[in-house]
Amino acid sequence: MGKRRFTTKKTRMGLYAAAQYLNKEAEEELGLQIPFHVYLQDPLVAENDPKYGFDEEFCVPWEPGIADGPTSSRFAVVDYNGDTGHIAPMAKWIEDKECFLDPTDAVLDKDNTESLQYHQVHAWAILQRALTFFEGGNGLGRRIPFGFEGNRLIVVPHAGYGKNAYYDRKSKSLQFYYFDSDDSRVYTCLSTDIVHHEFGHAVLDGVRPFLNESIQVETGAFHEFIGDLTAILLILQNKPFRHRLAETTGGDMAEAEHLANIAEQFGHATSGNPYLRTARNKQKMSYLSGSVGPHAMSEVLTGAMFDILLAFSKHFIENRGRTARQAFWDSIQRMRRSAIQPLDLLPPVDVTFKDYALAVLRLEELANPTDPYGYFDLMLEAFVNREILSVADAAELQEPRYLYDRLNLDIYHDIDNISRSRAAAYHFLDDNRDKLFIPANQDVIVADLYDSNKMTRQARRLPRQIILEYIWRESVLLDDEEFGQYNGEWTTLLCGGTLVFDERGNVLSWFRKPGTQGGNSKIWKNEIAEGVLRREKLLAELAKRIKANQVGAELGSSKGLLGTHVPPVIVHRENEVLRFKLSPHLHLSGEDHEFYKGGPKWEISS
Repeated sequence: MGKRRFTTKKTRMGLYAAAQYLNKEAEEELGLQIPFHVYLQDPLVAENDPKYGFDEEFCVPWEPGIADGPTSSRFAVVDYNGDTGHIAPMAKWIEDKECFLDPTDAVLDKDNTESLQYHQVHAWAILQRALTFFEGGNGLGRRIPFGFEGNRLIVVPHAGYGKNAYYDRKSKSLQFYYFDSDDSRVYTCLSTDIVHHEFGHAVLDGVRPFLNESIQVETGAFHEFIGDLTAILLILQNKPFRHRLAETTGGDMAEAEHLANIAEQFGHATSGNPYLRTARNKQKMSYLSGSVGPHAMSEVLTGAMFDILLAFSKHFIENRGRTARQAFWDSIQRMRRSAIQPLDLLPPVDVTFKDYALAVLRLEELANPTDPYGYFDLMLEAFVNREILSVADAAELQEPRYLYDRLNLDIYHDIDNISRSRAAAYHFLDDNRDKLFIPANQDVIVADLYDSNKMTRQARRLPRQIILEYIWRESVLLDDEEFGQYNGEWTTLLCGGTLVFDERGNVLSWFRKPGTQGGNSKIWKNEIAEGVLRREKLLAELAKRIKANQVGAELGSSKGLLGTHVPPVIVHRENEVLRFKLSPHLHLSGEDHEFYKGGPKWEISS
């Protein structure tokens, strides 16, 4: 990198619009990347192994709205402690010096980590770069909304005393707690893994907000998987970290202990284990059944994607002649595209591990149709080994298929019109209900409509994608004593699909979750049969959770989220219909608490 230029805000404003066309080195030289010191993983790792201590090359993109707090266009740090009622002074932004200061005007860097203001900057800086990671062309290739009204996610670095961290849609916040262990204080906001994990929840809640209306453990586990995957992928983005891994492992990523382990300081302090969870595991779907919690189940999918990452690295070294450093970089870039870009293909409701595996493989077909190195089969094998896909699924997927398709529609609509407004998209759906398996009597809703511009490894843009998500609600009667106090009440089965078009109107992907109503043709009967299975699964899961006392009203507390117990499934009444949802407090750990062992009885809120 050339000599860094320190530029004024006015000059940066002029360069800001051009940043999308510059590489990172040019942005750094022109002052469009701002340096900060953050922990590579957490203070315990830094203490035990200083070479994995601080990331001194860490930068976040500059933007005009950076201010005290820190505050930026998408994040606002509010350092309120729910236990003490104390609001800590804000970190002060000094534009000309490109740094934040504490109340004594000391620079907030690796030599000033005890300051609460350093904690504020640490969490904010990590989130700023994580957002860029998801929104870039190698990620989703678009701006990401949050799952609530508004555009700023509130960051609370010292929310109170407790052993956890949360993403909470209701308060539009990430809340990080602290606790004491072995004569030292553990701050979850100083764990880069934990900050990444919680932000993964916020991202998934933004791109698929209706997942919180699924009470299936597997959907909750998918949320936890995204959190852990975010931590793994983002730590590998760090060049010094990758280089040290290459040196210490001799190029065998399977030996990269610091990479596979999630939240090491937190795990050591709370359970005595060397980590909270690990991607280096042997879990399979058949090993997990019954009342297993979402965090434990998530390890199956995390393990499968880690297997794929290891296979990529081995392939680049053995078959492509890469050095260990090169292989690790190529692997993480490929993994970023393979793991993040498929999120846009997922159905809007009830996502399962199989849905995600199929989305990963479909994205591979679209981005790499000739597949000269056999990446499709490499990934397929990992999903089969973990029993996420069956041998029969694999055989079907390996049958020759058309890359693009056109729906056999009743009424043609121009894709440009569909992409311009939700009203036009609704008319497309309504005019083609029969071909799209949308029952005539259901009020279909356009849940989301957006474009994306994703990229390949060669920085070549993939064809523009237009993504249309739609849902409807089917009424379901709870008509059995096994539903306890909810017997005789009505709830809903959420149905819908995600259509992905290219700019010519070709259908690239169509994932859907049907209901139990529809037409009389054979193809309709297949859809209805799947919808009946979905309804039965909903009722069975709800009955099981009611029996285990895992369903109840969401409770409030002046002490914040840890001031009260929150059941895994919450319920509220809306227009005389019960809505059951996963707990909105998507947190770091805790499936082994009382709710998964049969806890207190929870009463419905009216």
